[in-house]
Formats: sequence, C-alpha cells, structure tokens
Amino acid sequence: MANINNIIERYVLPAALKIAGQKHILSVRDGIILNMPFMLIGSFFLIFAYLPFPSYANFMGELFGAAWRDKLLYPVKATYDIMAIISSFGIAYRLAEKYRGLDPLSTGAVSLVAFLLTIPQHTLFTPVVGAEAMMVKGVLPMNFIGSQGLFVAIIIALLSTEIYRFVHNRDLVITMPEGVPPAVAKSFLSLVPGFCVLAVVLALRLIVEATPFGDINTMIATLIGIPMHHIGGTLPGMIFSVILIGLLWTLGLHGDAIVLVFIQPIWLSNMSENLTAFQNNQPIPHIITQQFYDLWIAPGGTGALLGLVIFMLIRSRSAQMKQLGRIAAPGCLFNISEPMVFGIPLVMNPYFFLPFILTPVVLVIVTYSAMATGLVTPPVGIALPFTTPIFISGYLATGGHISGTVIQVVNLAISMAIYYPFFRLWDKQKYREEQQYISSQAEQASAEVNGKVSVS
Repeated sequence: MANINNIIERYVLPAALKIAGQKHILSVRDGIILNMPFMLIGSFFLIFAYLPFPSYANFMGELFGAAWRDKLLYPVKATYDIMAIISSFGIAYRLAEKYRGLDPLSTGAVSLVAFLLTIPQHTLFTPVVGAEAMMVKGVLPMNFIGSQGLFVAIIIALLSTEIYRFVHNRDLVITMPEGVPPAVAKSFLSLVPGFCVLAVVLALRLIVEATPFGDINTMIATLIGIPMHHIGGTLPGMIFSVILIGLLWTLGLHGDAIVLVFIQPIWLSNMSENLTAFQNNQPIPHIITQQFYDLWIAPGGTGALLGLVIFMLIRSRSAQMKQLGRIAAPGCLFNISEPMVFGIPLVMNPYFFLPFILTPVVLVIVTYSAMATGLVTPPVGIALPFTTPIFISGYLATGGHISGTVIQVVNLAISMAIYYPFFRLWDKQKYREEQQYISSQAEQASAEVNGKVSVS
C-alpha cells in the first residue's frame, strides 16, 4: 500500500494538481457544487419513497392513498430535475469571478438564458394509456433541465462566459452616465455581450435542428447510446457500459440515464427469463440483469461509493470530508450517490477519475466470474428496488442464497482497497487547505490585536 501511495504521489498527484487548478475545471466543479444542498434534501425524500419493505408501502398506501409515493417525490423532482439549470448559472458565475471586470451575476444570468435557448420548448404527451401521443408546445422537457442536460449546461456556461468576456474586454458595451444606479448600469453593460452570446447559441441550435437529431441533447444522447443497444448483456458489453457510465459522470453527464436507456430492455428481458427459470426449478440462464448492476456493481450508488463513504467517516482528518461523509452516508446506504458525486465533487475531479471508473470494472469481472463458475448464485429475476441496502439485497436477489451476500462483502472490500490511496491524497489535500485557512485566520486576528495595542 505504501508503494502504491508513493507512485500516486509521484506521478498522478502532480498531473492531478495541474488539471484541478485550471480555471475552467475549477469553475465547473465549484458551480456544480451549488446543487449539493438540494441533492441532499431530495435524497432523503427519495429514500422514504422507496424503502424496500412491502409492509411500509402498504401502510403508506392505506394512510395517504394510492398516490402517496408520487406526492412524496414532489421534492425530488423539484431538486434533482433542475440540476442543469442551477449548474448553468453556477458555473458561469464562478468562471466570471476568475476574470477581472466581469459581473458574475450578469454573466450567470446570460448563461442561464443561453442554456434555456438550447432546449426545444415542446414535448410529447400521452393523455391516457394507449392513446396517441400529442405534441404540447410552450413547455420545457424536464429531462433536459435535469441531470440529462448537465453536459450541455456545462458547455454552454463555459462558452457563453468566454463570449461575454471577449465582447466585454473590447469595450463593446453600453456605458451609462454617472448617477445611474449601479444595478441599472450593470444591466445595460450586459446588453451587447448577452446579445452576442444568444446569437451564437441560436446559430448552434438552428444548425443542429437542420440535422435528424433535432436538438443538442438528443444528438449527444443518440451518438453515445446507439452502440450500447448492440452489446447488451455480454461481459465485454457490461465492462464497456460501466466505463462509459463513469466517464460520462466525470464529465457532468448523467451516465446512467444515457447509457441504461439503451441496454435496460435487454437486462429486463434477461431478468424475466431468469424469473421464469427460477419458478420452474430450471438453471438460471443469464447473469447480467438489472439487479446484477444495481445490487452488486453499484454498492452505494454509481461508482461503488459506499467504501469511500466509510473511509470518510472513520479515517478522514479533514473536517470537511468527515462532515460530508456523515451527510452522504444515509443516501449511500440506500444506493443514492448524487450527494457524493456533487458533494466532493467527483465531476471534473482528477483525484477520483481513475478509481471512480476502475472500481465498477473490477467488480463486474469479479462478480461475473464468481457467478459464471457457480460460486455465487446469479440473480433469479426477483425485482428489488435499487434502494435495497447492501447485504440484504444480495440474499434476496439470489432467491435466499447467502452467496449473494458474501460476494457483496467481497465487492465492498475491493472497492475500499481501490479507493483508499486516492482518498488519502484527497483527504490530505483538504486537511492542508483547512490548516492553511486556520493559520491565516489566526495571523489576521493576531495582526488586528497588535494593531489595537499599537493605537492604544
């Protein structure tokens, strides 16, 4: 372990520090963090909406009616489903702070408007099951302003801020005379840069609309997703899927939403065939199903983050990391990873890029091999909620075989071993920053006291 730490500190850390210090990377990271409190609030409601106990669901249905879960998910939709909107403002705001002379508030507002300009204001609506879908205009599709639209929000925020800066730095602005309130003057300053930003984004939208894709979000999702449909439930396909999911998350895209939509039909079909075989006492035909991914490859959510949370709780020297571990632990216990992904954050974070992608790959290979050789019973097709906690889920998904839990224990240990050296580096960095801040505050306080003494 010491040798691994030395190698990482000698070769990985310098490159990570250089990348992490780049102003655009910092702005994306700091802007996305703006979502964190809302993610934490939404995750608690999500946990209570999907507690994996049938008696709980029956009790809530009798007490609040059949639509109790839909109502409990209102806060989830209000927090999770506006992630891209918040990020488009936050990223531009943070980047503008790093440029002298730019007003962060105006720059963030222009970025938000530019992002909304990329979204088609219509969606398909099916009034009743089986009816023909109709086009409804004058609405914003929720999937484009939530996590699925995050990548576009990042690109537009960076692009709009750079265009805004380009125009502003060449004094192509409307300057108001002295005596005009500052808020009004700043509004007029943003007129010409804002017009240029929207003109460029409009041109991009019109170009994409002239293609078969129709809009920017659909173009990105289609180009990524088409190959996924053809590799289905194979081991190489599964490895490729988790690599792509991890890569997309680190870029700010909702990897699960983009990738799984193309391969979930195959997984669900495999699950159905497994259940039929299980009910007829026949050999289980498939290993890779929806439960294989949810319950064995993603303990703690995408990236297998439960092991990282455990280290944050018991090994952190950084107060920030320890506190985040306490906050994120309940969500990770129920396989909800967004508080961790956007809390550390893992998006655009070179420290955790490698373990976030490598860990699921190793877990896929280990779990698949154990099931293929008969050491572990494959998932038998029992549909468990993805929020079912680790250890319980492995036992239930394999039809009551303890081997399902044993491999979850093994997977958790593997994920902890992979994450540990990277956690140590990140924790050391955060602890150093905290100590520097405490020292600077102490020096400032001491200087103030000495100044008062000198005056006396």
